[in-house]
Amino acid sequence: MSVQTKKSVQIATNCPPPMKQGESKGSGDRVTSRGPCLRWSGRARGGLTVFCFLVSIVFSSAVRAQTPAGVPVFKITPLVSSIKFHVDASTTIEGTFRQWDATLTFSSTDVTTGVLDIKIQADSVDTGSGMKNGKLKGKDFFDVKHDPLITFKSTKVEQTGPDAFEVLGDFTIRGVTRPEKLTLTVSGRGTGSGTISGTMAFDRKDYGMNSGIPFIKIANRVEVNVSLKGERVSGPPLTFKQ
Repeated sequence: MSVQTKKSVQIATNCPPPMKQGESKGSGDRVTSRGPCLRWSGRARGGLTVFCFLVSIVFSSAVRAQTPAGVPVFKITPLVSSIKFHVDASTTIEGTFRQWDATLTFSSTDVTTGVLDIKIQADSVDTGSGMKNGKLKGKDFFDVKHDPLITFKSTKVEQTGPDAFEVLGDFTIRGVTRPEKLTLTVSGRGTGSGTISGTMAFDRKDYGMNSGIPFIKIANRVEVNVSLKGERVSGPPLTFKQ
């Protein structure tokens, strides 16, 4: 004797307009996803649970496959990290960026294979002054309307001391990209977590920021300070040059 279920899980790519959450159709189906038209009835939920479990296994395996075995994987936590800047001027010009993202990836356990990739939302600049913020966001400085991101991506990492590094990379601001150097120190070596602290200095006029702020004398040199809290979440520990 065969048993047939009246309702079944369906995935359709050509879907009618999505119904509101919890809205019922005349047939008793309930729509709970606005994704690729996932439909089920109460009598099919056991099958749906199995289906979702299988999908989660497939996607988890795919993510793990993207990371080579035996490679350290690190996570940077923005809540306990910071990216700040300072410019010598006749009045204080310094601040921080409230929105940014940073990743640190390795192709082996050798610490010099690391790639640091930082993306800053220029519009998130905060100097504590609305006037200064507005001026920095404008076309004479960050020009956030046309170039919303400030980025740094390392191209070479050199260990210069037990906990010291020079990181060369491409720095982009206002759509202009130039090579710059970030000098770093690392704390917590060998513990699986620690802080990357460093400084990068650049000439603002190299990036087209030639204007000033009325009644304020501003130096050309801009200093950027990063403090990134990192933690190894998987893989073996890094190896450092002694």
